[in-house]
Amino acid sequence: MRILEPLKTLRQPLFARLFIAQAISLIGDSITWVGIALLAYEFGGDESSKILATSLTLRVTSFVLFGSYAGIIADRFSRKRIMIITNLFRMVIVFSLSYITNTSQLYLLIFFLNIFNAFFTPAYKATVPQLVEGKEHYGNAIALSNATWQLLGILGPGLAGILAVAWGARQIFLADAFTFIISIILVSFIPISKIGNTENSTFSITSVWNDMKAGTKLVFSNKPIRFAVFIELAGAIAGSQILVNTIGQVKGELMLGDDRYGLIMSAFGAGATVAAFTASTIDKSANKSVLLSTGALMLGVAVTLTNFASFGLMMVLFIVAGLGISYTDMPSQILIAENIKPEQQGKAYGSHFAWTHVWWAIGYIIAGITGTWLKNLDFFTGGLMGLVILGLLIIFRHRE
Repeated sequence: MRILEPLKTLRQPLFARLFIAQAISLIGDSITWVGIALLAYEFGGDESSKILATSLTLRVTSFVLFGSYAGIIADRFSRKRIMIITNLFRMVIVFSLSYITNTSQLYLLIFFLNIFNAFFTPAYKATVPQLVEGKEHYGNAIALSNATWQLLGILGPGLAGILAVAWGARQIFLADAFTFIISIILVSFIPISKIGNTENSTFSITSVWNDMKAGTKLVFSNKPIRFAVFIELAGAIAGSQILVNTIGQVKGELMLGDDRYGLIMSAFGAGATVAAFTASTIDKSANKSVLLSTGALMLGVAVTLTNFASFGLMMVLFIVAGLGISYTDMPSQILIAENIKPEQQGKAYGSHFAWTHVWWAIGYIIAGITGTWLKNLDFFTGGLMGLVILGLLIIFRHRE
């Protein structure tokens, strides 16, 4: 079956080792965010939503501030060492979450945790093409990584809930710390010669600034990549409505319980997982513009209709939205692997990481405004804005 093609990349032992290391740490990440939500309720009670909103903002801020710089580090230093060091620091931070006593400590640790996430991500993404033999398999390797991220996003909270009941809310952070230990061990056994020793002795403020500009230029000077990154802006504007305002739509407008909210978000995650597995097989074109545009259209339409949907229809719409969000995200990562030289991919992925999180920061602000002032039309407004951006991008693309 073509949908299972991404799994074939696991036949390559070095990539399989890296993939398993990342999958294990992703399980830990899912556990951590459930633990953070429980801590937010412990510290804030009815104000827990504000604590979580602040935590999410700090997460995005750290990505925006350090994403491009992290990509430069990934090009100048050993990517293997970067992954090991960042996993080590993330292990210490999540372990420390078990012992915090107030929200200030929570905010500080979340900010630093995501700084190290920002440094890990470009190094990991730039390593994938180096370990996958055959350029034609890049897409499947990235598809498998993204599908696993989506799938564990569905399964992780359930596992975290079981651990929280069995061990206690704070003890689940210890499980996450243990996942980083396993990840460090697996990465340690990948030969550094296979990843490539990119260490560069030239390191100054001027050289870093030049590389940051070079990373942005790599992303925005390449026409297919540029189109893909701007499509992600349309996706972020519409997708932010789902992450921010779904709880209000389900519990406030539809008057349903927490279990229905969980089902709705699982539908969204399921759609995203299926899309991640199928993206590399549906569209084989060089620029992938059809898949990108289709994904943004699916997402925009689904979000636009959500305010007027019953629970059953909302489930269907969120599956479609999940498909759309993955189709707007994956092609740009594949395009970077296919079009950027390996020694420059770190800064390219870092720039992509930073810019796309700028888009999400904008989306969160818009979603907060619409959720506060346009409660009955929040999804409609955000979805329509995403569709308008999509239309403008298609028009400008054909004029280039």
